[in-house]
Amino acid sequence: MDFHPVESAFAEAVAQGVFPGAVVLVSKDGDIVFEQAFGSRSLVPEKTPLKPNTIFDLASLTKPLATTVAIMILVREKKIRLDDQITRFIPMFGVFGKSSATFRQMLNHSSGLPAWKPFHEEIVKMEKAGRINFVASRAAKSFVYEQIHREKPLSAPGAQGLYSDLGFMILGESVEVLSNAMLERFCQDRIFKPLGLRSTAFVDLTQLRTRRLQPVEEMIAPTENCPWRKKILCGEVHDDNAYAMGGVAGHAGLFSSARDIHALLACLNRCLHGKDNFLPKALLEEFLAKDEKVPNSTCALGWDTPSPDKSASGTHFSPRSVGHLGFTGTSIWWDIEKNCHIILLSNRVHPTRKNEKIKDFRPHVHDLIMNVMFP
Repeated sequence: MDFHPVESAFAEAVAQGVFPGAVVLVSKDGDIVFEQAFGSRSLVPEKTPLKPNTIFDLASLTKPLATTVAIMILVREKKIRLDDQITRFIPMFGVFGKSSATFRQMLNHSSGLPAWKPFHEEIVKMEKAGRINFVASRAAKSFVYEQIHREKPLSAPGAQGLYSDLGFMILGESVEVLSNAMLERFCQDRIFKPLGLRSTAFVDLTQLRTRRLQPVEEMIAPTENCPWRKKILCGEVHDDNAYAMGGVAGHAGLFSSARDIHALLACLNRCLHGKDNFLPKALLEEFLAKDEKVPNSTCALGWDTPSPDKSASGTHFSPRSVGHLGFTGTSIWWDIEKNCHIILLSNRVHPTRKNEKIKDFRPHVHDLIMNVMFP
């Protein structure tokens, strides 16, 4: 397979400032057929090289790779059923007509919850008003959960699809309530460690603060020069709300490398073909199928599927594909029919989130890669 056109496209993208750098990993039939790092890990305060094993802030890839897998484990263990109402486990969530919302509706983004709310602004205000060390604390996380419990829905559960961070924050809370463990602990013990994922973790800021730990910054791609945290973020979650909640949340906060994501996807793929018992085949099939009941939605459970026009996956992924994007410049697309996946990790928000050139680059490079694999 000749990946020269792909290499040229990445070199050009770095030159055009689409991102400081990117790591791409392509897998077909379970084997890695292409893996390379392009460009720089950081541009400011100095330019440093990017390596294939660099760890990235995955942003919303947290949703399919951590929270959704955690929910699958709880379903497999019969702790919950997909059509159970959230209020069965979090009674306070039921106000303002949200009581019928189910785990399935949270996973396919049809719960009726708003897409996003600036909870971090409120938390910063409260700290300034005298609540010492409130930002990035467990108490702040509880405060966010309470705010979402009291949130008025924008539509009745199941009536329409609206991609919602809030829904995944509640799924994260559900994992904690059901397992009696913090989300990062559950994912570490039940997903990352069993699968041998060494560079995959949440960065729990409450632990960093109490134990004075420091992440190994030269291993991690920095993100934004954050206007309100007044520094370049590295090894600290970029997502404002996840940061205010202490770095660990159901919608964002996961850090990982291309190799680790590949190992996780390869495991899910084996499960789907009945060759691995990490998760049951039937359960994966249910999660990876688009939910046709939700009007005009492209969502599966915890995953997205290619939209009919202008999909970030490009034009060559089959309808039996799932994927997800992350705000920091990360994405995964997995074609179940063609048995291949493309992992693209970048820090396009370094040094500023105003750079949106990746929108045009993603579909273009996905098409180039698919053309090489399936000429």
